[in-house]
Amino acid sequence: SQKNTATVAFAVAGYGVCSSLMLVCNKVAVTVLPSPTIVLFAQLFTSAAAVWIVGQMGYIKVDKLEWGKATAFAPVACAFLAAIFTNIKTLQYANVETFIVFRASTPIIVSVCDYMFLGRELPGARSWMSLLGLVGGAFLYVYTDHQFHVSGYYWVCVWYMVFCFDQVYIKHAIESVKMESNWGRVFYTNLLACFPLLGTGIYAETTGAVEWTNASIAALCVSCMLGVGMSYFAFLCRKMCSAAAFTVIGNCCKIVTVIINLLIWDQHANPTGLACLSICLGCAYFYKQAPLRKDMKEEPL
Repeated sequence: SQKNTATVAFAVAGYGVCSSLMLVCNKVAVTVLPSPTIVLFAQLFTSAAAVWIVGQMGYIKVDKLEWGKATAFAPVACAFLAAIFTNIKTLQYANVETFIVFRASTPIIVSVCDYMFLGRELPGARSWMSLLGLVGGAFLYVYTDHQFHVSGYYWVCVWYMVFCFDQVYIKHAIESVKMESNWGRVFYTNLLACFPLLGTGIYAETTGAVEWTNASIAALCVSCMLGVGMSYFAFLCRKMCSAAAFTVIGNCCKIVTVIINLLIWDQHANPTGLACLSICLGCAYFYKQAPLRKDMKEEPL
């Protein structure tokens, strides 16, 4: 329907804008404030608190805290937290393009998981060609990366495994856990994800040599504001799209990320690396979402 198409367009556009800006903002934040745990906790707590306060004011509908929903969303919060934490650690050691290229190849794994666990068909020939092109571009990028950093690639590999699980499991949870509103998903996920950070990394980093400057405070505040929008649009987009399609959408919107990253500073890839990145993004454009299998029910298992 036209209403459903408009909702999908709204979700994709909102997620694209927030995702494009968020990656660069996180890179800036961990550069001027090299404390990933503090940055992550601030983003999660701000998102949960903002949604709860606006909900209490009656402007949006937010699910109340219930034990059943909390236990059902606890694995979602853990997967969400692990993906964001490894994302930020990757950006601490590697440039933005390194992260984007590895992210570009994730739809291959997620497509197979879609087929195995979420009732989707395997991608068609055009989509498989697109996915193979993503992998080829990623390998070319690594081969030409003159800023190779072992720690950066270690965290990229950890993030890669966590991210693929995160994409599939959260889609499953959205379909299976009954929530009254999308804001409820944002509230539960961000609130529950805060607790593992308390008393662990937060204490270690706040007692260390953390230098608070106007630049670090500003970057942290902007990243927190973007985090609220990112959480909302990510869950809305996950609800409207398959796990693989959502992953590809995230890859495509990184074109804006690359442009912003090129304009603001010198921490970016060389021209050869950017060409490899363009190949990856071009292949992602031709990917087509696989439909539900005929032997599956309307709601995936």
